[in-house]
Amino acid sequence: MSALGYPLALAPVAAIGLLAVALRPVAPATVARRRLALVRAALVTGTFAVLTVELLGALRLLTLPAFAAAWLTFLAAAAVVAGRRRRRDAAHGGLRAAAHRAVEVVAAPEPALVGATTSPTAGAPAPAPPPPAVDPGVASRPAGWSTRLARAWRTAGRGERLLAGTVGGLLLVELLIALLAEPNNFDSQTYHLPKVEHWVARGGLDFWPTAIHRQVTIPPGAEYLLLHLRLFTGGDALHNLVQWAAGVGVLLGATRITAQLGGGRRAQLLTAFVLATTPMVALQATSTQTDLVCAAWVACAATVALDGLRRRAGVGAMLALGAATGLTALTKTSGLVAVGPLLLLWGLAQLRLARTGAEPDPAEPDRAGLDRAGLDRAGLDRAGSRDLVTGTVGPARAGGSGSRQVRRTVAGSALILLVAVMVVGPFLARVTAEFGHPLGPPRLRESIPMERHDPPSLVVNALRIAHTAFDTPLAPLRRAGAEAIVGGAELIGVDPQDRATTFGRERFPVPSWYPDEDRVAFPLAGALAAIGAAYALARPGRISPTRAGPLRAYAVVVVAAVLLHTAMIKWQPWGNRLLLYALTLAVPLAGLWLDALFRRRAAGAGGRRSVAAGLAVSVLATCALAGVLAVSYGFPRRLVGAGSVFTTSEWDTRFLRRPQWAEEFRWAADAVRATDARRIGLVQQNDNWEYPWWLLLRDADGRPPQLLALQSVLPGRPPADPATVDAIVCTGSRPACTALVPAGWRVQFRGYVGYALPPGR
Repeated sequence: MSALGYPLALAPVAAIGLLAVALRPVAPATVARRRLALVRAALVTGTFAVLTVELLGALRLLTLPAFAAAWLTFLAAAAVVAGRRRRRDAAHGGLRAAAHRAVEVVAAPEPALVGATTSPTAGAPAPAPPPPAVDPGVASRPAGWSTRLARAWRTAGRGERLLAGTVGGLLLVELLIALLAEPNNFDSQTYHLPKVEHWVARGGLDFWPTAIHRQVTIPPGAEYLLLHLRLFTGGDALHNLVQWAAGVGVLLGATRITAQLGGGRRAQLLTAFVLATTPMVALQATSTQTDLVCAAWVACAATVALDGLRRRAGVGAMLALGAATGLTALTKTSGLVAVGPLLLLWGLAQLRLARTGAEPDPAEPDRAGLDRAGLDRAGLDRAGSRDLVTGTVGPARAGGSGSRQVRRTVAGSALILLVAVMVVGPFLARVTAEFGHPLGPPRLRESIPMERHDPPSLVVNALRIAHTAFDTPLAPLRRAGAEAIVGGAELIGVDPQDRATTFGRERFPVPSWYPDEDRVAFPLAGALAAIGAAYALARPGRISPTRAGPLRAYAVVVVAAVLLHTAMIKWQPWGNRLLLYALTLAVPLAGLWLDALFRRRAAGAGGRRSVAAGLAVSVLATCALAGVLAVSYGFPRRLVGAGSVFTTSEWDTRFLRRPQWAEEFRWAADAVRATDARRIGLVQQNDNWEYPWWLLLRDADGRPPQLLALQSVLPGRPPADPATVDAIVCTGSRPACTALVPAGWRVQFRGYVGYALPPGR
């Protein structure tokens, strides 16, 4: 890592911090204002990072100096905007403080609604004291964060402290693992990280000949973020931090969604706890996979869309929705399965508000809007949600009229699509130009999406996905469930292994309970989310008395997203990680239901509810155990045991998935490097590891090797002629390797890896 790389690697964090100050909502009634500011800042920073790659890639300037200049300029602009915002807030401090106090006075929730801060394990409720009035101008200073956190900790119950401490402890341990462990995800070795290396070597984003189509056809949003760190540091030492940061973003987004749906501090902590202890989340937070990044952008879209259920959206909210949609599409198109229904819900709510003549969002930077939001008692929901840290009351409703608002909603929807296209459009344009279709070649379009949509096939696919997602270590239960699904499928005339509904050559069922980052199930979080969704649909007033309508609407969106996922994506053994975005959206329903359950028990409910609350506490304790075991013993990065990040060497850590390949790669690379070969041919199959060659064959000064594919699945990108290279390295099939080696070359092979050298070398 270069000396310049250390501060540059912190540029995204600094940018988000500055933009969070600049983009903080002005309306004191906004739910979880600081988390919304972070969401906005993350969307702006993510969009900047993506567009920087696209612009500099088009100019063939994917270099450290170009990226350093771009980020320093961006940081300077963010600092200027944040400074102006702070000065403006200071100038209006008196008015803002008055508005803030007025909101707290008139909107103080009834004790029975916000209720106890009692932990799930405590016996009697303890009323939550109202937060003291704080000058928002003062609160925005850095010292305000520590003050609020300290006050929140003092006023928290024992159970709340346990929930928060568990979440914080897991995040810190995951951060440690992310920093210590080298990237060793299987897909990352095949296409995630080689994709980044190809961009660096070529200096641009043009496609290249390759035998691994996923290097060019799979959306590259997460890899765009990795590219920045790769150029800053010269290596992959910080690559795991992208998913770790996405994990933090997922928690922020999910807890704000809980607050928007009427959840108080305990409900938000329960949401964070259930999500953070889910093994799939804990394991992917230390990985170079892309599922958490997708889930984070979906959560951003969801929390911004929910703001539009009760107030007219301003231009800023529309831009944020467009950015979240584009970033989701550019990271993982499956995330659009959830973003689509969210945008539909937002649009319908905006049209309803337009017909009633509601005013634009007072949270937009408009001083008059701030004053109205702070002082208009009639537009305030009396029992609003409270911020996780500060207890800030939920959003207000404003009045107004005008048919032009309908046209404004339509124009806003067009703006959202325009921004999304700006983000994902350049990549789709390259794919369309290469393959004649924006979704890539036929083999990609037919491998993952469902090819049958008759009702029996859809039902069987949904049951198989559910079986894999809810798998447990209880083998008899797994076998019984699988036999019932297979038998039922055959009874209704559906082949449970049909290639039109099953990925590749995989066969159902497969065990998925083991804490492996690619396939681990989430029975506890999934069950809690399913119960919460059922209650939100059937009896939303029992869960959130003040947000029953929005809660039910949101639950409909979550259920629709899950059903669409099962109708559009084939069953596959590692399909659980593809559901992370849906789990992120569903867990707030679990947090709200659990909070309502504990609230009713604390209020002296009957024996059955006490039993249910006791069972819920047991489930939460099991969740904590699952999360701790995942970070301690999870695969392929763990704290203790064989393969521990403390006791395993860097090279061996990279090969924990296939330890027998570690020395084979080194053996072949040493032989090739000894010949001073510059142009190196590459022979491999679609699922082979390419990334180790980029590490082993780079120059002593860190310059990437010149790797030339001798096979290509891109019709318009012919492979290199084997006679023009200085050496050949191969993985997978020896016959495929020898078939491409020129006559007279010497071929050596060991198991999975081989190489070939011309005569005299």
